[in-house]
Amino acid sequence: MVKYGILVISHGSRSEDWVRLVDEAVAAVRRPADVPVFSSFLEIVEGRLIQDGIDWLEARGVTDIIVVPLFVSSGSTHIDEISYALGVKPEPQSPTDMEPFAIRARIHFTSPVDDDPVIADILYSKIKALSEDPAREIVLLIGHGSKEDGFHELWRQGLERLAERVKDLGGFAGADGAMLLPDEAAAVMDRLQREKPDHAVLVAPLFLSEGYFTSEVIPERLRGYIYRYSGEASAAASRHRPMDGAADTAMAPGA
Repeated sequence: MVKYGILVISHGSRSEDWVRLVDEAVAAVRRPADVPVFSSFLEIVEGRLIQDGIDWLEARGVTDIIVVPLFVSSGSTHIDEISYALGVKPEPQSPTDMEPFAIRARIHFTSPVDDDPVIADILYSKIKALSEDPAREIVLLIGHGSKEDGFHELWRQGLERLAERVKDLGGFAGADGAMLLPDEAAAVMDRLQREKPDHAVLVAPLFLSEGYFTSEVIPERLRGYIYRYSGEASAAASRHRPMDGAADTAMAPGA
């Protein structure tokens, strides 16, 4: 008999508020009552690591685990190493110390955010209060990014497609994306203000939850520029997508 369970995987943080926001988002997801869900973390949160989640689900008779990686981009090296450790791929693309997990259940691996239209809706809902005249405004999405070959390109593709979705939703004059790794924010802001000096720039952080990157790193990288920024991340994303069947293959993760 097939029994589904859901394993949500996010990075983890020493901040209790960060973990709480993730837990609240996961708890708010609609799913069948008989489908157990475990919110796990790649590191830091003891007792709630990925193997803990696998063990917990299998102890409840789960034969098929739907894995939901709560990460922003397919370009994350963490997606690569987690996929390998779960047996989704035979070898990791980049070096990793992660060992294969002990798993009896079948794994169904879903996708991270990338350019999910639900996430575009949420990003727009968080920046529209900053908007005064969309026809004279540009949206700039800023994410963590990657310098690694192959991973950088995946990050770029997802950022650009997601920015275009937000642009279309709000009727903005333009949209772009920038990564913190490598450090692109200032260069992209320079280009936007050079090309359209009479347009306001609305900056949206593409992160799972508010924290160090949204409150300190992004403002520091954009020091000296004029822009509008609320610092709100997309931690509530998973509240907006139902899981009406046990075999749903994606829950919209936050950024």
